[in-house]
Amino acid sequence: MRTVRIVAAISAVLLAAACGGTDTTSGGGDASAGPPQSGGAITLLQVSEPRSLDPAVLSNGFSTNGALGNALYGALITNDPKTGALAYGLAQSLTSADGGKTWVLKLRAGLKFSDGSAFDAAAVKYNWDRIKDPKLGSQSLSTAAYIDATEATDTQTLTFTLRAPVANFGQGIATTSLTWIASPAALQAGQQAFDAKPIGAGPFTLTSWTRQDKIVVARNASYFDAPKPYLNSITFRTNGDENQRLATLTTGGGDLMISINPQYADKAEASGLGVARQAISGGNVLLFNMAQAPFDDQRARAAVTKAIDLNAVNAAVYSGKGIVPNTLFDSASPFYSDIKLTGYDKTGAQTLFDELAKAGKPLSFTMYSYPTSESKAVVQAIQAQLSAYKNVTAKVEVLDFAGAAAKFAQKQYQAIISGITFLDPEITLWQNLRTGSPGNYVGISDPQLDTALDAGRAETDVAKRKDAYADAQTRIAGLNPFITYVRSAPAIVTSKKVHGVALYGVGSLLVDGLWVK
Repeated sequence: MRTVRIVAAISAVLLAAACGGTDTTSGGGDASAGPPQSGGAITLLQVSEPRSLDPAVLSNGFSTNGALGNALYGALITNDPKTGALAYGLAQSLTSADGGKTWVLKLRAGLKFSDGSAFDAAAVKYNWDRIKDPKLGSQSLSTAAYIDATEATDTQTLTFTLRAPVANFGQGIATTSLTWIASPAALQAGQQAFDAKPIGAGPFTLTSWTRQDKIVVARNASYFDAPKPYLNSITFRTNGDENQRLATLTTGGGDLMISINPQYADKAEASGLGVARQAISGGNVLLFNMAQAPFDDQRARAAVTKAIDLNAVNAAVYSGKGIVPNTLFDSASPFYSDIKLTGYDKTGAQTLFDELAKAGKPLSFTMYSYPTSESKAVVQAIQAQLSAYKNVTAKVEVLDFAGAAAKFAQKQYQAIISGITFLDPEITLWQNLRTGSPGNYVGISDPQLDTALDAGRAETDVAKRKDAYADAQTRIAGLNPFITYVRSAPAIVTSKKVHGVALYGVGSLLVDGLWVK
């Protein structure tokens, strides 16, 4: 059989032309800054504070805790945002000889956790098997659930089988917390003990965590990739308000911030700060729960989708600086097809609202928002627009991160702010929109869409995959499971002294290469 070394979900040549990847200016990665220098410390301003430092609980994304997870645990596998190719960290290789059903993960030799204990295949098995426990509440459960069985065949080798072939499963490892491995012994001590002293193999170790204040990590001298990390320490501080994060950075209270709003990234860049960006498809969405009223009715989803002028939302929330997508894939993607998502149609929206009311189903629903300034502004802008229509009532409820995540995971919502973002459509689209997928929190079930997603997953030929995803986009446009109100814009803003910014996955920040001049 043909042995496939997974390097990307699509060819590197096509993706290199398609995705802009990390774009750095001023700070970020200025070549004129010279070679990396060791020493120094920075303060990193993040969007949300974790509920635990357990890697299974952390979420590997730009707006959540990607940077913190990478600091404490390093990464088995990442991917190149310019080429899409998998890159190996603590892992040495990932191969499949049967088209993606059975996989062999090879670790680097001689790896150690920060306490000196062995980082081996048994540790990876323990972490991955543990994520599959629904009681843990891991956001990576839907990806881990693909794994049917794991076996540590020797200290460096984990062999695992999937429930069905997934030719691009490496992307699922790289973009979730499956890439982060903690010491099994430390995890077995319980959450309280682990949060006080998490043991990983990352470039940094925990010094202190003062909840609702700061998390301080210090250089791990035994990190496998010497001379990294270059910094002596990083202090993580949390602020969900992007304007306040930028003000703190500008006035010297921070050195690096996570940006989720292009308005502020542009403002930072104009002021001379460093900005590193990553181009991705999909976007930030208002997700409808298709499994319960009122959005189990296609007319309700179509009515709200048609009712919203996304350019007005962009103006209100992003000062017109956001990219309003009218297609699922970014135009630079090799999977792009000019298949329009449902657009603004004020008359059509009112007709549907009236039709529902006449049928005894006047539309009334609640939108749930995360506590970030952006998320709140989006639902408020949508609510304001809907107030101009008859026969529709939209309420807003703002939840903390844990509460919103729980509503989402338990499917106890009518509409909620979320994100469907990706470089490669696999495994994200199948995971979110396929009937029976553990990650199908939208409650969608459509045989035609399933067929298209299955074809996109099974194919390795780019042209055939593009055809399959064109079919998928047509069905998504007809079903209206969500409103994509802005193309996600992962960005890192840095002071002029910070260099070495590198992103992977969906804007996850690698911190081992950061340095200060």
